[in-house]
Amino acid sequence: MKRIHVEAERRYQILIGRGLVDELEEAVSGAAKVALIYPNSVRVKAEVLQKSLEDSGKQAILIEIPDAENAKTTAVLEHCWSVLGSSGFTRSDMIIGVGGGATTDLSGFVASTWLRGIPWIAVPTTLLGMVDAGVGGKTGINTGAGKNLVGAFHSPSLVVIDVNMLASLPEIELRSGLVEVAKVGLTSDPSILRTIMTERENSFDPNNEVVTSLIERAIAVKAFVVSHDFTEQGGPNLGREVLNYGHTFGHAVERRENYLWRHGAAVSVGIMFVAELAQITGRLSEEDLQVHRDVLGIIGLPTTYPAGHWEGLLATMKIDKKSRGDLLRFVVLDGIGKPGICEGPDPAHLFSAYSNLS
Repeated sequence: MKRIHVEAERRYQILIGRGLVDELEEAVSGAAKVALIYPNSVRVKAEVLQKSLEDSGKQAILIEIPDAENAKTTAVLEHCWSVLGSSGFTRSDMIIGVGGGATTDLSGFVASTWLRGIPWIAVPTTLLGMVDAGVGGKTGINTGAGKNLVGAFHSPSLVVIDVNMLASLPEIELRSGLVEVAKVGLTSDPSILRTIMTERENSFDPNNEVVTSLIERAIAVKAFVVSHDFTEQGGPNLGREVLNYGHTFGHAVERRENYLWRHGAAVSVGIMFVAELAQITGRLSEEDLQVHRDVLGIIGLPTTYPAGHWEGLLATMKIDKKSRGDLLRFVVLDGIGKPGICEGPDPAHLFSAYSNLS
């Protein structure tokens, strides 16, 4: 088992390995009650954890929520509050979020708002959740205006990444998560790209230790970034903002598609958008643009988007939480592993980058 430490508003650990249920029992030893928040798709996993906790003497309550982004609504948030209230949850109790990134986003936000903040543990069950949403302490829900516009910074007490959880995951979900791994490779650790390119089949095999290695390296980068810039104020190599590579355009795509697209698919398109923008503005070479195409091509998620939707996408991007007033702000690359900021780009360059996607 590998342990990675994060220094945020408090110090916590990320545990990476296989068969880590016992670690959860120890982590909740001081809690009187535990609420397991989970989607229907991982009901069996949640029930196994519930039994394990009850066998250790805990009162474990199940709170089932909708799958994926359908969970991140005020209605679901209120449902979780209602269950916690009727169950008599106090500051000595704890929440465990078991599921993908949307589940841990919601679970962390529930924990941050109940009694102004109680402890919580993230148990991500998807590759995307393991390398992105489950780590870092950003919690939140969606609104009609956009994705993740309401939320809080509230770090988990522990993140338990049991790689065995990926065994039953559909390959498309593995590919979706691998986009976030590739993002880290493009911005911060090019060795990740080399592994994906040379270990194509093994990178999609959850039973192969190549996947474990990719998870560890991606999380190591995120843990470093979060530790130096927890609330996204800026830090080494752009600080936490670097993790948003491809996300401004990607979130706009997600909203336009009514969140029916997987997050990884939307971010894949978003990465190509900012790569095209950087190349058009003379910051990224054609060779490095091709690296983007090659690695995302291996992963096999969309790198194009239909023409005719620019005005709507642009309007959504203008209210993205990374914008500054009326200025659009994008993380771009000046080369592989060399992130920078493109603020207030020429509207013609933006439209050209979008046009190149179709």
